[in-house]
Amino acid sequence: MAEYYYPGATAIGIKARDGVVLAADKRVTYGYTLMSKSGKKVFRILDRAGIASAGFIADMQTLARTIEAEMRIFELESGMKPKVYNIARLLSLILHSSRFAPYVVEAIVGGVDEEGPHIYVLDPLGAAIEDDYAAVGTGAQLAISIVESEFKNGMSLEEARSLALRAVKAAFSRDATSGDGVDLLLISNNGIREEFVPV
Repeated sequence: MAEYYYPGATAIGIKARDGVVLAADKRVTYGYTLMSKSGKKVFRILDRAGIASAGFIADMQTLARTIEAEMRIFELESGMKPKVYNIARLLSLILHSSRFAPYVVEAIVGGVDEEGPHIYVLDPLGAAIEDDYAAVGTGAQLAISIVESEFKNGMSLEEARSLALRAVKAAFSRDATSGDGVDLLLISNNGIREEFVPV
C-alpha cells in the first residue's frame, strides 16, 4: 500500500479596521523530512492583496503567478482595479475546475479594496468563505484558538500583526511541521509591507 505525505504548515489571515495581515511559517516538510527552512508561503497579488497558503508550495507558486497575471490582464482590459473578491473567486474557480487532479493547497486571500479589508479562506476544492479571520494548515487548530480568544472587531493593523505572530508561534510549539520563522504581509490602503520575523 502506498504511503502519502502531506506537507505541514501554519498560515493565518486577520482582518483589521485599516487593513489585513497574512502570516505563514517558513518550514517546508514532506512527511517526516525537513526539506527547507526558508520556504515562502505568502504571496503578493498586485499592490493591495495577497495569499497565505498551506500545502504544496509548487502548487501555490503556480497559482499565485497565474492569478497575478490574470488580474493584471483584467486591470489593463477594464481600466479598473480588481476587488479582493475577484481574486478569491478566480482562485476558487481554478481550484474547483481542477478537482479531479487537485492542487494540494489551502489558501487565505486577503486584501483591501474600495469596500474595505477582506479575508477569504479556500479549501483545496475551491469552496470560498469570507470571514474576519482564518487559519489553514496542520497548525491551524492551535493557531485559531489564539485568534478566536483575542480577536476584536476594529483592531488596528499593528494589533492584528501582533495577534497573527502569537497565533503562528503557538502552532510552532506543538506542530512539528511548522516553524523556522514567520513571513508577514501587512496590507493597507498605503500598499503592502513585507516582513520576516525569526523565531
